Amino acid sequence: MPARTSAKASKPRKPYELFYWPGIPGRGEYVRLALEEAGAPYIDVARERDTGMEEMTALLEGEGTKRPSFAPPFLRDGRVIVGQVAAILFYLGPRLRLAPKSEAGALWTHQIELTTTDFVAEAHDVHHPVGVGLYYEDQKKEALRRAEEFRTARIPKFLDWFEAVMDMNGATKRAPHLVGKSLTYADLSLFHTVDGLAYAFPKTMGRLLRSRPLVSSLHAAVKKRPNIKAYLKSDRRQPFNENGLFRHYKELDK
Repeated sequence: MPARTSAKASKPRKPYELFYWPGIPGRGEYVRLALEEAGAPYIDVARERDTGMEEMTALLEGEGTKRPSFAPPFLRDGRVIVGQVAAILFYLGPRLRLAPKSEAGALWTHQIELTTTDFVAEAHDVHHPVGVGLYYEDQKKEALRRAEEFRTARIPKFLDWFEAVMDMNGATKRAPHLVGKSLTYADLSLFHTVDGLAYAFPKTMGRLLRSRPLVSSLHAAVKKRPNIKAYLKSDRRQPFNENGLFRHYKELDK
């Protein structure tokens, strides 16, 4: 499968290589969305190469690098290998024109991304509150308790913070951005997080988004962006499922 390009890519370049588990959007999706929005050429290695899983495993075990990532996703750009979603996006942001040019703006965007990372971790821990090595069925009682707090306290707290950040940024329903006046990777990440939560907790998010108009507008606006819209309709976009970060168990959503 050839690396993707779009009209936004200014000149041919060696594709970025994204390493992540096939079959789930997961944390790798945050990186994919940035690459897709920018029209940057990239290869989703474990999905697109016959030897992709072996390559990823070798790098995780330190073969060919003295700086192995703890877990996917990680990105290879020539000799540079960087792991952790927030670090990958901090690296890609200026290269894809998805981050402010000023140091203060870049750091603020990174801080927002780290907060999104915290939000995502809490979403995951709802269905795995005891241990990641256990099946959901082994911890359903604990998950029910964790889900109640997540729905009633944690989701509102995070959404209120994002809403306040956008308000202080001067965002409007027509121009909903977390940082500055143009799209950043932080906007893309919040879009995907809201999308994932709407899949996992449709009743809860339906209620909460009605009183967070800026967050809701950002989610709708990102979905309509030409490159994102095309990506979401393509087979490159993997659907949410009960093996990923965001899982829908109807008993956890009220």
